[in-house]
Amino acid sequence: MSLGPDRTYMTRAQADAAQIDVGLREYMLGVYNYMALGVAFTGIVALLVAMNPAIMQAVALGPMKWVLFIGIIGMGFVAPRIMMSGSIAAAQLSYWVYAAMWGALMAPMFYLYTGDSMVRVFFITAGAFAGMSLLGYTTKKDLSAMGRFLAMATIGILIAVLVNVFLLQSPILHLGLSIVVVAVFAGLTAYETQVIKNMYYAGDGNEIAKRKSIFGAFMLYGSFVTMFIWLLQIFGVARE
Repeated sequence: MSLGPDRTYMTRAQADAAQIDVGLREYMLGVYNYMALGVAFTGIVALLVAMNPAIMQAVALGPMKWVLFIGIIGMGFVAPRIMMSGSIAAAQLSYWVYAAMWGALMAPMFYLYTGDSMVRVFFITAGAFAGMSLLGYTTKKDLSAMGRFLAMATIGILIAVLVNVFLLQSPILHLGLSIVVVAVFAGLTAYETQVIKNMYYAGDGNEIAKRKSIFGAFMLYGSFVTMFIWLLQIFGVARE
């Protein structure tokens, strides 16, 4: 019995769609796994720094925290270019250096907040991140406009944070900024997930696909860590 040309075409189209769907899931799982490894590495670096009194004092009380802060901001601009144009080894190195700098900068939190509250906030962050990333993965709506707006909003937030740290030192403004930062980076998580998903459909070769996977993990990692830090300042319990 002949299926006919239309039936044959439909069967092949369905098979191709199923193959793309499986490939996409594997690709996204690789991105999430790489991001999770980065978060774990950040935690290890933070713990090691916290266990070293000399380094810990330099980060918490000395200018080292500003060196790390500027380095993280700089890597936010430089690393994507390295990941998409340099070698795979350079892309991976930039990712791990970025995660290590975040870990060193976050080390003082072990002394500022109780362990229980840090664990609780971590799971709150993980839940919020998973929900927003799932939204970005499943939505049919184009989030490009929202993403551009939120990316621009981060510049204003950075300026407001610096003004409050050096000039105003207002606890109320700090709390308000914490809420805004969490909301902005939650939205960016959804947007970034959609961007990463769309990058897969370009159908590039293995090397470019690997670069995109590292870059995707880099984007999501930054949003996750930022959400965690600012949620900790909202819900974290300070040590006595």
